[in-house]
Amino acid sequence: MVEAGDADFAEIADQASMYVLVDLWAPWCGPCRQVSPALEEVAAEQAGHLKLVKVNVDAARGVAERFDAYSIPTLVLLKSGREASRQVGALPKRALREWVANATASQ
Repeated sequence: MVEAGDADFAEIADQASMYVLVDLWAPWCGPCRQVSPALEEVAAEQAGHLKLVKVNVDAARGVAERFDAYSIPTLVLLKSGREASRQVGALPKRALREWVANATASQ
């Protein structure tokens, strides 16, 4: 898991050689805090194939605007810097795992 902001998002996420799961969140968001451990577990299970990048929308407004993150948590799966899939709202770990698996299998 890596944290990114406006200044380093392109280097950390857009230029990654693997899928990137971007978690657009805020510290005050209850569902964001609830889904975070599940995201970390799914990313750990996919180590070497999936990189988890957390973006605090309050501190990185440019990244939040880029992904139109009007509701959080917003989860965006990137491949080569392009959006491959999106999920708005918190999901349980099993559903997150299925979402990631389906999105990466169809690419």
